[in-house]
Amino acid sequence: MSRALLKFVRVSPTKARLIAREVQGMNAELALAALEFMPNKAAGIISKVIASAVANGDYEPEEVVISSCRVDKAAVMKRWRPRARGTASRIIKPTAHILVEVGVASVEPEAPVKKAAAKPAVKKAAPKAAKKSENKKAETKGDDLTKIVGIGKVYAGKLNDEGIFTYADVANMSEAQIAMMEEKYTFKGDFKESVADAKNFVNGKDA
Repeated sequence: MSRALLKFVRVSPTKARLIAREVQGMNAELALAALEFMPNKAAGIISKVIASAVANGDYEPEEVVISSCRVDKAAVMKRWRPRARGTASRIIKPTAHILVEVGVASVEPEAPVKKAAAKPAVKKAAPKAAKKSENKKAETKGDDLTKIVGIGKVYAGKLNDEGIFTYADVANMSEAQIAMMEEKYTFKGDFKESVADAKNFVNGKDA
């Protein structure tokens, strides 16, 4: 940080403070460029004080900011002006002290961006299990059971529900399974005939 002080400058402190408030906290290079186009008398004086403060610290104007620009009241010069009827009026000529401090702009380190924690994937057990069962059925389904004597589309679907999908499954049904099917489902005719017909399909395939 460097500073420059100009004492007893012939300018009104009130008027100079208006300019000082504008440049305080600005980059020195931008402040000098802005003061160049201000018509006020104080703007030219403060511009020279800023340039002096930058030079005192061996800085470049773009490297520093104006951390403080203060205008204090100094001595007041008093003069008199003759007026009518032997009277006189007082003339007040104020002066000011201008102090400018500049420093290197502090660059705050950027806070590390925290990555949001990945949400655990919610597994839907029921739909997945249903999908697996459908795939299993699609893989195991091979023969058209409606071609067997006595088995229609409705009963073929019931056989599929029991895990029977091929002619071989029907042909290999035991007596207990046949009795269970006849008891559990309403079957028109003798289911044993359907089993015998399924055996013919199996034998025909093997042949």
